Amino acid sequence: MNTDPLNIVFHGQNATNFRPGFEALIEPQHRISDLSDGLDQPGERTLYENADVVIGIQLNNTMPQPLRARLFHAPAAGTDAISTALLPAQCVLANCFGHENAIAEYVMASLLMRHVPLVRADQDLRQGRWTFWAGRPTALRTEMGAQTLGLLGFGHIAQAVAQRAKAFGMRVHVANRSPVSHPLVDQSWTLDGLHPFMASADAVVVSLPFTNSTQGLVDARAISAMRPDAVLMNVGRGAVIEEKALYEALKARQIGGAVIDTWYQYPTPTQSECTPSKFDFAALDNVLMTPHMSGWTAGTVRRRQETLAENIGRLSRGEALIHVLHGPR
Repeated sequence: MNTDPLNIVFHGQNATNFRPGFEALIEPQHRISDLSDGLDQPGERTLYENADVVIGIQLNNTMPQPLRARLFHAPAAGTDAISTALLPAQCVLANCFGHENAIAEYVMASLLMRHVPLVRADQDLRQGRWTFWAGRPTALRTEMGAQTLGLLGFGHIAQAVAQRAKAFGMRVHVANRSPVSHPLVDQSWTLDGLHPFMASADAVVVSLPFTNSTQGLVDARAISAMRPDAVLMNVGRGAVIEEKALYEALKARQIGGAVIDTWYQYPTPTQSECTPSKFDFAALDNVLMTPHMSGWTAGTVRRRQETLAENIGRLSRGEALIHVLHGPR
């Protein structure tokens, strides 16, 4: 089948993570260019403005506009940094998933750490301390399978987590914008029942995207509804949990702890390192901090490359695209 040749640009450092080996996934007639974040190198602005396909994670009014783009494809699930108002009328916005398996493994690993203290047991035994020796009443551990897992949001990530939680014997509770009826879910609420949902679980995993309606959704009142020994985990977007409220709840030991992978401040192309919050989470011993790593695996990159290539093939053949978030106007 004949396909139209397309001018494809990978814009910025994030997008170029998906570049190695990409030619092997698409037809040879397509042309690929790698562009810097600033689009300030010779010829980059012209290539960007004339691209048929832009692969990137941001579009704002400080940037050149992709005037001829027919497809703006985020190599990620989140598109909150892409202003749809700036897309040309003919352009489709699409995203990628493929990260749900990796994030589900991260969630289960971080939960298991609280019930199976392998690292501490190893460290203690190397010093001759048999801290968790079977038979000692003080060495009894808890079991994850006896607990209830709360999932705030029930998209790709949460459904993958639910499958694994059920394999461990956990009860699964869900709060979601729309009602949920699913064989993996024991009880569910819509978001107007957020507080009873938060109170129902031993661990709450937030996987919601960032939107106007989710910003600060988990606020001080929602956190105060949690059980005093419960754990709050964020693998969605940092701003869904109100920053100050989370810090103060952890500092006051109002809840059992937190696992935070998505944050409030991030490195930029001009500043490669920074603290993840204006609050000193690093000084707290009841929080596990990771650098937005939960979905970043070789498998995620490969699956997202396949999605990008699939949509480029469909576009060149005039077929319907997948994972469309915003259609042409």
